[in-house]
Amino acid sequence: MNRSFNTVVFDLGGVLIDWKPEYVYRTIFNTEEEVQWFLQNITTSDWNEEQDGGKPLAQATEELIKKFPEQELNIRAFYDRWEEMLVGPIQETVEVFRDLRNNTNHKIYALTNWSGETFPVALKKFDFLHWFDGRLVSGEEKTRKPFIDIYQKLINRFSIDPHTTIYIDDNKRNLYPAAELGMHTIHFTSPGQLRNELKSIAVL
Repeated sequence: MNRSFNTVVFDLGGVLIDWKPEYVYRTIFNTEEEVQWFLQNITTSDWNEEQDGGKPLAQATEELIKKFPEQELNIRAFYDRWEEMLVGPIQETVEVFRDLRNNTNHKIYALTNWSGETFPVALKKFDFLHWFDGRLVSGEEKTRKPFIDIYQKLINRFSIDPHTTIYIDDNKRNLYPAAELGMHTIHFTSPGQLRNELKSIAVL
């Protein structure tokens, strides 16, 4: 049986916004190997996700410097130069968002893992973040994907029916809780792929 949908939920980083720590660390280190070693061993994605879950940036920075004092300047660069990691919108996905907003009656929400301290920078930088019918930012909620409670908060706060909702994320790990709650999930790999998948389920 074909499902009909009235709600679309977007992840932000990697889907609508091009954000990568590499953009800063490529200006600090001489080789890609050094960049990747630093990101995999010092300012890891697990460490960054603690701040997405609400940990204060200053506290996280000082704790990491205590563990790796020889890397102090490089560690401080992560949040001191954080805005340089935000290169810009992924324009073709923004066009998909625009088409959904202008040409359909779907409600459109954002569910993002993002520090509550840095999200205001993105809000000033990207107009399209103001297009959503609502947003849930992990750092403001003190929880994050893939913990199921943040998806439940989204459902409750905006009175969403998961069975008529599409959830889009570039991180496969974050799709499983959405699917468990009954949402139709799309693993984002490119704007073209997203547009085609939305067309295939008659959403665009």
